[in-house]
Amino acid sequence: MADAMVYVVGLGPGDARYLTAQAQTALQAADVLCGYTVYIDLVRPLYPDKEVYTTGMTKEIDRCRWALETAQSGKTVALVCSGDAGVYGMASPLLELAQGYPSVTVEIVPGLTAALSGGAVLGAPLAHDFCVISLSDRLTPWTVIEKRLACAAMGDFCAALYNPSSKGRADYLQKAVRILLQNGKAPQTICGIVRNIGREEQAASLLTLAELENTAVDMFTTVYIGNAATRALGGKMVTPRGYRGV
Repeated sequence: MADAMVYVVGLGPGDARYLTAQAQTALQAADVLCGYTVYIDLVRPLYPDKEVYTTGMTKEIDRCRWALETAQSGKTVALVCSGDAGVYGMASPLLELAQGYPSVTVEIVPGLTAALSGGAVLGAPLAHDFCVISLSDRLTPWTVIEKRLACAAMGDFCAALYNPSSKGRADYLQKAVRILLQNGKAPQTICGIVRNIGREEQAASLLTLAELENTAVDMFTTVYIGNAATRALGGKMVTPRGYRGV
C-alpha cells in the first residue's frame, strides 16, 4: 500500500491566482479534499472530480482526525485552509494529532497569508520588523492579546491585525487602538485596512491611528499599523527598510 499522506495546504486569499505551484501539485495529488465548507467551495471548481469532506466552523479537530484516519486507510488527503497553513491555520492541530498516527506522513504546504497579500495591496507596510496579532479571543484570552498589543506598541513594531471585529466583538479594534495609543504609538501613525483581499470586492484605504479608532471593520478585513517611520507616499503605505535618516 502507498505511503499514508496528508498534505496541509494553505490556499492564500482564495482566488486560484494566489495558489502556489506547490499547493496546486498537492491538491492534484490528493484523492480527497478536506476542509471548512467555505474553503472547499473555493477550490472545488478547480478539482470537480475530487472527493470532498467538509465541516462547519469550530470543527477543526474533527477535520484533522478525519484526515488522518482517511490517510491511514490508504487515501491521500489534502486538508485545506485559507492563507498559510502554519499561520492561524490547520498545520498545528494536525501535527499535534498526528502523533497518534505514526504511519501517516504529514507535509505542510505554505500559502500566502493575509498579512502579505493585503500588504501588497497597500504598498509596503511591513518592510521592517513586524508582528501579526489576532484580536479574536475565541482561542486566546483577551488579557494575553492586550499584553501583545502593548508590547508591539512599546517596541514600535509594524503590525498586521487579524480578526479585528465581529458581531460578538464589535469594539475589539477600538479597544486595541486605545492600547496601542496608551503604550507609545502616536495618533498620527499611518495605518491601512484591506477588505476582501484578492477578491472582486477588494477595497483598501489609508488612515491615521486616531482615525482607525472609530472605523468600522469586519472579519473580512485585515488591519495594518505602521511604525514611527511609516509614511503615505503616492497613495501607498510605505515603511522604510531602516530608521536611518528618520
